[in-house]
This record gives sequence, structure tokens and C-alpha cells, in this order.
Amino acid sequence: MQLNNQPNNSSRSKARRPSYDPLKRSPLACNRCRGRKQKCLGIPPHPCTACEDAGVECTYTENERRIPVPESYLLELQARAQLADNSTRSRQSSDASPFKTQIEPDRDDDAWWYKGMDNLFLTKSGERHYVGTASSTYLAQKLNPTPDNNLSWDVHPMYKDPSSLRRPQNRVLPQLPPYDFAKRLFGAQYIYIGTIFSFLQPRTFEDRLQRVYTNPPDLENIEECLAYCQILLIFAYGQMYSVNQWSGSDGPPGFTYFKHALWLLPDIHQEGSVLFVEVLGLLSPYLQNLNRKDAAFLYIGLALRMAISLGLHQEVDDPGMDVVEREHRRRVWWSVYSMDRILSVKSGNPVSIHDEDIDIALPSPIPGVEPEFSPPRVMAHYTQLSRILGRIGEGIYRKKSKSGTSLLASVQSIMNDLSNWLKHVPPELRIDFKALDRPLSREGVSTFLHYYQCINMTARPLLLYVIQRRLEALASGTASPTWKQGLSPSVVAVIDSAITAASAGTMIMSAAAKQNLFATYGFMDGEHAFSASLTLVMINVAFPYDDRNARSMETALSVLQGMAQKGNEYIQARLALLISLRSSIGPRASSYRHLTEPPATLTNFPGRSPSQGAQYAGLPLDAPQPLRETSPQFDNSFQPLQDIALNLDTEDDPTFWEEISGTIDIDMDSTGWIENALRNEAYQFQHSM
Repeated sequence: MQLNNQPNNSSRSKARRPSYDPLKRSPLACNRCRGRKQKCLGIPPHPCTACEDAGVECTYTENERRIPVPESYLLELQARAQLADNSTRSRQSSDASPFKTQIEPDRDDDAWWYKGMDNLFLTKSGERHYVGTASSTYLAQKLNPTPDNNLSWDVHPMYKDPSSLRRPQNRVLPQLPPYDFAKRLFGAQYIYIGTIFSFLQPRTFEDRLQRVYTNPPDLENIEECLAYCQILLIFAYGQMYSVNQWSGSDGPPGFTYFKHALWLLPDIHQEGSVLFVEVLGLLSPYLQNLNRKDAAFLYIGLALRMAISLGLHQEVDDPGMDVVEREHRRRVWWSVYSMDRILSVKSGNPVSIHDEDIDIALPSPIPGVEPEFSPPRVMAHYTQLSRILGRIGEGIYRKKSKSGTSLLASVQSIMNDLSNWLKHVPPELRIDFKALDRPLSREGVSTFLHYYQCINMTARPLLLYVIQRRLEALASGTASPTWKQGLSPSVVAVIDSAITAASAGTMIMSAAAKQNLFATYGFMDGEHAFSASLTLVMINVAFPYDDRNARSMETALSVLQGMAQKGNEYIQARLALLISLRSSIGPRASSYRHLTEPPATLTNFPGRSPSQGAQYAGLPLDAPQPLRETSPQFDNSFQPLQDIALNLDTEDDPTFWEEISGTIDIDMDSTGWIENALRNEAYQFQHSM
């Protein structure tokens, strides 16, 4: 039994509420205070002061009270329940029985037994793996929770033979490429990751390459095995980024070198070293590229903890350590740190170390050896974004007691930090959106995609909440002509920033793909493309039709399509899910337009021919629509974010932010509220014609 107290009756409730005795504990805490693990000052059935101050509904759930009983009585109740269960199952259908046990295979509402079960993805082996709420994959799966769109890691492996990574009994060395080609492979990987991470410096690579090609490694020598592993991993990345396409059955480009490096990796209980940290740091992102996300998370955790055990996270007060070695330690530390932040937050996992425990300077050029603007300077700016990304995971997505005010403060602080970061970016790293057809720098592409992703993740819970309310209004026929109506300027500013960031990132990715600077198998490129596409699809599904947003969405999906056509099966699965969501936009574009423009027909839906438009009238919403073959078209009138500093009013609509903080797990309700809302709206539209 639940007792609901509406906040609009709070004044009357206050008048007749019994006085609260601080020495006497309340017999029952309300649901909100219990979930936030805070003391409840309510006296049922009267609303508590915390809920009244926040302006939210105060609910007491009687059946969740814990009442101590004798063990003998508990066993008797369990026996009665078992008898009732057996009797009921013989007389009623399985879905009508209220006494089903946990082990019944046809039970489909696991949430009845476990809270938070929707964060676990079921793999083919039957094991459940955690996917946090910050993950784009989690959000996409919640938007369209159908068996055909399972994005679990092992459903779409990047290699066909499950035994490929098992260490053979007799370790063998792979055939190395020609020496000159090996240096070209190093150059290819350096363009993509060498300027934002520092796992192997060019001058060190030359020395180790000569040793590897001169003498095979002594497999009993840990340092020689690690050096050989590092060279093989460089070849794996170089091949992956230079080939950028694959149609073989063994695995993605570089897979052969990678598995040999994994086979030669010394046991983790061996003595740690900076070289060992570098090798583990290189292993992690390639495992992510293979769609072995759990393994990548584990290996980067090993790398970070080994780095901590070596003291890389602290400055060393040793007069015998020269500036080159000191700077090397800094770069290795921040490379592992940044990779840990990326792999952890984007998969929804907690970070491995807090910033308060780190006391070491950011990377910087070595005076007299490296120019002022060089890869260490790029790496420093990229690392600062990774630090902000960690704050996003901790301050917004972390499951802990938080109020709407604290969530608003986190968004305010993070947006200000991103604004300050943008102000200090050197001109050499910036991207000119009016000249995207000119040659781009890959370090600029990587850095600004990282920047726009941070904005996207900061605004995502707020954006998703507004979209959910908008879809509910569309389904009930009460939606306003503009999505901004009824929202505070602070909320509108955050959402506008997210839309602009997704569009800007899409333009960069499209231009980079045209110049062959976009990685088909690079997990960060794929994550950026999917996240921006997901945002733009949701915007176009829920908000009134906007031509620029529609073009940005089509461009983003085209980028994903290019990756899928080049052999990335996991991106292909993600693309299919987005196209399924997008399938509702055809009929809705015209229904939106009548709110702000003269009536339009399905046949003049922007970007489609009359024959294509006519097909939408009878097209089922779950039938994927084909993507148009488009080439990147750059909008010279587009204005990227110049300053995202926000002045959010902490007193502005506290109830709104409180509701968001209460649903920060992005619980979309597995019954598919978005699908139902879209179908209802499409039905209303078709019957209004």
C-alpha cells in the first residue's frame, strides 16, 4: 500500500502535521529519503519536510518496512510460500502467478528480484556484464530494447575464432614486415594516437626496432619480451590505421601482430616497470577495438595500478633524475590516466583514481629539445579534457545521493571548465569550420571530438529528460509548437549546447572521413560518431522539424555507414538500431512543419525524392529506412561553440532539476515508452490526413 501526498497540498499538510519529536525516530521513511539514504522527518501520512522543500511527491511504501521475526516463523512462511507456488503453477498460467521463484526460466521481469538489473547485458555465454548509465550503448539499448538490437560485447566480436587469443603451448615469433615498412607503420599510428598518448617516443622506437630486427628476443628475459611486445603492438595499430578497411575472417587489421604480442606478454605478477605500463596501456585500446570492452577495462586498470606502484602519479624529488626521464614519467602517467578516464567513463564504470591523489605536472615540451607547440603540448590539452571527463562521470553519472541543486551545480561547474579549456586552446590546434575542405590535422580532430563528446555527456541526462517529456506530450496530443516552451533559459542553453556540439562533431568527422583521417576500427572515433548520431536522432525524433538538425543527423548516420561498409560489424549493429529509431521521422517531419510553416506533403520531405516520400505513408515504424548516399556538405553559416560558459540560476525551477537527479540512471522503462509514443503519434497523424 502506498500513501501519496501531492506537493500542492503541502501548506495544508503543514498546518495539521503533528509536531516532530527529534528524540523519537520516525516509524517509516518516505521512498525518496530512503533512496537518498538521508534522515526522514516525515510522519506518515503527512509529507516530509525534505520533499515539501523540493516540491516533489512524498510517498510511503508500507510493505518495505523491515520487521524482525523469529527464524522459525520465517521458515514456516517460506514453506507456505513454496506450497502455494506449487499449487498455483498447476492451476494458473505462468504470467499470472504471483509466487514465481527466481530460477524459473520464463520470468522476464528480473527487476522484480534485482534493482538495477537493466544495467546488465546478457552475453551469449549467459553471463551478465555491467554497463553503466554514462555509456552510449546503455542509452541506445534502453531506447530500443528489442532482442534484435542486442549490443552486448560478445554478440558482435571483431574476430571469428574464439580461441584466437589463447596462448599456445609453444610460443612462436611472427614474421616481421620489411624494416622500412615497419617505420611507416609507426608513422601511421603516431598520427592517430601518438600525439595524444605517449606510450612510445619516436627516438625510442628507432632504438628498439633496430634491436628487434637484429636479434630475436630472449623469451626468458622480461624486458626483451616487453620491448618485443611493444613493437608488435605498434605494428598492429599502424596496420589498423593505415589499412582502415578489412574483409578478412581472422580479425581487423593488425590482429595477427596483436595476438602475438598478447602471447608474449609476461605474467602480471612479474616485477613492474615503466615499459610494462606502456605495453599494458597499448593493449587496452586495441582490446576495445576488438569489442572486448571488459578486457580493455581490466588491462587499463592493471596499467594504472602498476603506474601508481611505481610512483608515476607523484613528482620525484631526485636530483639524479634528468629532465628527459622526469618528463617521460609524466607522459606515461598522463597517457594511462587519460585512457583510464575514457575507457571507464564511456563504459559507465567508476574511475580508478581521484584527482586529489595525483601530484604531478602535465606534459610539456623539453626545453631546447622540442618546440613550444609539439605533441606534448597537444597531449596536455587532451589530458585536461580527460580530467573533465572524469568529473562528468563522478559528478553527473555516479550513483550516489545527490540533490537537484548539486546536479545543477555540477553541470554549471563542468560547462565553465569546458569554456575555460576552449579559451586556452592554441591556434595551431583549433579547427576552422569555414575551411573544412582544407587539410585537417589529426590531433585537432581527436582533441575537438573529445571536447564535443564532453559537452554531449554533460547535457545528456537533461536532454533525455526533456525528450521523454516531449514524447509523452506528443503521444497525448498536448505538445507545444516549440520544444522550448515551459523550460527555463538555463535548461534551453544546456540543450542548445548539446545540439551544437553534436552538429559540430559531425561536421568534423565527415570532413576527416573525406580526407581518410577517420579510423574505421578506432573505438574512440566510433564512440564519437555513435554518440553524436544518437543525440541528433533523438533531437529529430522528439523536437519540431529543423532542416539543419535533419541534415546533421543524415551526415552523422552516413559517417557510421561508411565505417560499417568497411567491415566494422559492431558499428553496423549500432547503425541498424539508430536507423530503426529514425524510421519514425518521415511522417513526423510534415506533422511538425504545419506548426510553423505552410502545410507540406510527405513527398517533399527534405532530401528525399517523391517516390521515396510516398513510401513513408505505409511504412512500419520498425522497418529500417535506407540511408541516402551523400557526400559531406559543409555549412558555411554554421557557428560552432565559441563560449559555453553558463550562468545557471540555482533557484530556477528546483523541482525540474530534482526530478532529473531522481532519474539520473536514465531509466527508460523497458516497455519502450519512446516506441509507444512514436507509434501513437504516427497513428494520430495518419488518421488526421
